Amino acid sequence: MSEPVHIPTTETIEFKPAFIERYSKLTNWEEFKRYSLSFLRRSIRINTLKGSVKEVKASIEAKGWILIPIPWCKEGFWISHQDRRDTGNLLEHHIGLVYIQEAASMIPPLVLQPKPGDIILDMCAAPGSKTTQMGAMMENQGIIVANDYKGMRLQSLGINLQRSGLTNVIISLMHGKRFYQFQFDKILLDAPCSGTGTIRKSLKTIHIWNAGMITKISKQQKELIENAFNNLKPGGEMVYSTCSVEPEENEGVIDFLLKKFENAKVVKVTLPGLKTSPPILEFEGNTYDPSIKHTLRIWPQDNDTEGFFVAKIKKLE
Repeated sequence: MSEPVHIPTTETIEFKPAFIERYSKLTNWEEFKRYSLSFLRRSIRINTLKGSVKEVKASIEAKGWILIPIPWCKEGFWISHQDRRDTGNLLEHHIGLVYIQEAASMIPPLVLQPKPGDIILDMCAAPGSKTTQMGAMMENQGIIVANDYKGMRLQSLGINLQRSGLTNVIISLMHGKRFYQFQFDKILLDAPCSGTGTIRKSLKTIHIWNAGMITKISKQQKELIENAFNNLKPGGEMVYSTCSVEPEENEGVIDFLLKKFENAKVVKVTLPGLKTSPPILEFEGNTYDPSIKHTLRIWPQDNDTEGFFVAKIKKLE
C-alpha cells in the first residue's frame, strides 16, 4: 500500500484528549491519526447497466486518467490524473457510465449480495451510491424500496437513480422506524452515524465529536436495526453498516439485536482482497456476543480508505 498524502492546512488540527484516549485503546493511534489526516483517494464504480467494465475503463484511460483496480470490487477503481482532480467532470459520470463512490462504501452491497428478482429495502438510501450498486447487481430485475427520511435528500437520490438507468426502484419518504409489517427478502441498513471513519473527508468530525453524541446516535441505530429485522422475511438476510469506528455504534448495536431476537444470527463474511481488523468484543466494561467476531471492522489504515463497519445478519426460520 502506498503512503497516504497528508492534507495541507493552515490551522493546527487538535484532537480532544478524550478522543485520543479512546482511540489509543481501540487501535494504533498514530496510524489512525496519520491516515485520518491524509487525502482520501478518489474512486469510481463502473455501472454495468450501461456499459462493460472493459469498455468504460478504456474510455476513461484514453483521456489520461489512471485506473487502479479495487481488489474487493471488480467494477471499482481508484482514479487519478497527473494534472486533474475533477472526476465529477468526466463525461462517463454525467451519462451514468460511472458512479463516484468511495471504495469502502462499495462493501455493504457486496456483502448483502442482492440477486435479480429480490425484493429489497434500502432503509437509509440517499444519495444512492449503494442503491445504484445494488440495482446494477440485480440487473434491473426485482424491486428496491429506496427510503430516506428527509425530502431534500431524496432530490440527489432521484437524480442518481435516473442517471444510472435504474427502473426497478421505488422511492419512499419516511423514518426508517416507521416501516411496519413489510416482508423483504433482503435489507440494507447503512445507518446514520457519527462518521468517525470519514475524518479524512470531513475534518469537522474531529470538532463535533463527543461521548454524548455517540450515546444518542447508538440509540437511534438500535431503533432502526430492530425495525429492519422485524421487516425481514424469515430466512432473509440484512446488512448493517456504518462509516463510524465507534464500538457503541457497531458491535454494540449488533449485540443489542442478538440479545433482542433469538432468531438473529451473524453470518460470517469475507471479501477477497479486503484487509480487516479484529472486531471489538470487549470495551469499557461491555462484553459483546462472541459471534460478532464474524463482522467486518475496517480502519482507515487497513486499506487506505474510509473507516467502515459491516455486519450480515440472517433471520432464522
